[in-house]
Amino acid sequence: MNFRPIVAGLVFSLLSGAAFAQTAAATGADAALTGPGITMGTAATIPLKYVNIQDTDLMTSRLIGIDIYNKQNEAIGEISDVVIGDGKSVIGIVASVGGFLSIGESYVVLDPASVALAEVDGSWKAYVDTTKDDLSNAPKLDYSKLKK
Repeated sequence: MNFRPIVAGLVFSLLSGAAFAQTAAATGADAALTGPGITMGTAATIPLKYVNIQDTDLMTSRLIGIDIYNKQNEAIGEISDVVIGDGKSVIGIVASVGGFLSIGESYVVLDPASVALAEVDGSWKAYVDTTKDDLSNAPKLDYSKLKK
């Protein structure tokens, strides 16, 4: 599944809602969503706005594909998707677990508050407080049952 369009939409949704083009663009934390978020439909409901991002802002494109580690520093999964609730904020991080070379893997949705992110030696890593077995036995996400 190609996640680039989803990631691009997430980035735009997380960075929207700051200032009109005629005024200075909001930056960093000031660019947090203050309005309705992404509108579902064929027409935008407000005029186009712009924001500036900072070096400290995290782009979701850096998250997709990074390994998830436990406290014992064992790789126990990989971030494969991000869930945006009601077009407003990140409500879940989809982790692929188990399997080998994408065969037999399954997906679980993690609460973002339970995931720590860190840049280690130039690479991003995600950390959770669980075991590989617990993650593999968590409730599964079935993409085929989601509305398209």
